[in-house]
Amino acid sequence: MKYDFTSIIDRQGKDSIAVDVIPFDNAEVAEGFSKIPMWVADMNFATVPTIQDAIIERAKHPAFGYFDPREEYYGKIIEWQNTRNGVEGLTKEAIGYENGVLGCVSSAAQAFSAPGEAVLLHSPTYIGFTHALESIGRKIILSDLVRDEEGIWRMDYEDMDRKLKENHIHFAVFCSPHNPCGRVWTREEIEKAMEVYSRNNCVVVSDEIWSDLTLEGHKHIPTQSISEDARNRTIAVYAPSKTFNLAGLIGSYHIIYNPYLRDRVRKQAELSHYNSMNVLSMHALIGAYQPEGHEWVDELRHVLTENVEYAYSYILDHFSGVELAKPEGTYMLYLDCEKFCQEHDMSMDELIRAGIRVGVIWQDGRPFHRPYAIRLNLALPHSLVAEAMARLDKYVFNK
Repeated sequence: MKYDFTSIIDRQGKDSIAVDVIPFDNAEVAEGFSKIPMWVADMNFATVPTIQDAIIERAKHPAFGYFDPREEYYGKIIEWQNTRNGVEGLTKEAIGYENGVLGCVSSAAQAFSAPGEAVLLHSPTYIGFTHALESIGRKIILSDLVRDEEGIWRMDYEDMDRKLKENHIHFAVFCSPHNPCGRVWTREEIEKAMEVYSRNNCVVVSDEIWSDLTLEGHKHIPTQSISEDARNRTIAVYAPSKTFNLAGLIGSYHIIYNPYLRDRVRKQAELSHYNSMNVLSMHALIGAYQPEGHEWVDELRHVLTENVEYAYSYILDHFSGVELAKPEGTYMLYLDCEKFCQEHDMSMDELIRAGIRVGVIWQDGRPFHRPYAIRLNLALPHSLVAEAMARLDKYVFNK
């Protein structure tokens, strides 16, 4: 490979909650075990060098005053969306800066729903959606994803339709690819979902932050590309932050074709006087969306695919009582530990602490709305994935 996805980077003291924080009360790593960060959704890989080059080059100039986004910023987004997702006809006018995907979700919810009004989400649910919507006083109604006979997560369109009608819902959040389940929705699935939203006159926020990180054999389909109706009722949100591990720099963007939706979202976002671009974030995106960035992402997808294949097979072969669906995108596994806990008379708190005790810093998956879930991040060198599986095997699931 051209890029390095095998070196273990020491992130201690480098402003990283992934290694500096243990995300569970009264849990600690026992002496003799190193930390393997497998919880928050960032990656333990060095990003593509063109990002650092772009930031450093801009930082050589000593002035950092007020600015407007460069034309190059919009051009790189248009080029990236065309090359990666087949998007045609995207213009500068449809692109808008966002401090983060959740900020756009919040702005859109405030623009198109009232306090106390219900919104529809799928469950399992990204915890960020829950926090963002509850903090602005929206009532969350969940439509459960269900695993079919092959263990694949599916949308229940009848349940979606019923809950939209029963709760008089006209605003929905759609996650594509889905976090935490890892589904990369097919065109047919997105078409059916958008038909349900259309019948119920819903404005849809489509979180597509994981769109670049589909695993090999799977392709992201932009929600807005499904139909003219979907194009006009959807607020799509993207970011280089998940793809290139730039969350600490802040910077996402929306694509909104419908001027009515666009004007209202932008006005709501302006009210805080805070949704403003950082000049170094702009240059980071420009550095990311270079030809080298395309190469880097393609290699990353291969690495992530190998890690997922390895961990998925290892868990099924060695961890009796643990169930999971095989992800098609993202770098997260979502484990169902109900049978294991029941067979071993172990609580979820005890199980989570047992993993952390041996240095596997995984994430409590219950806030994503499944009572026996753990979320596991595989975006780290393969040697660490293998080490984590070995520790969980020896000290937790088969001790």
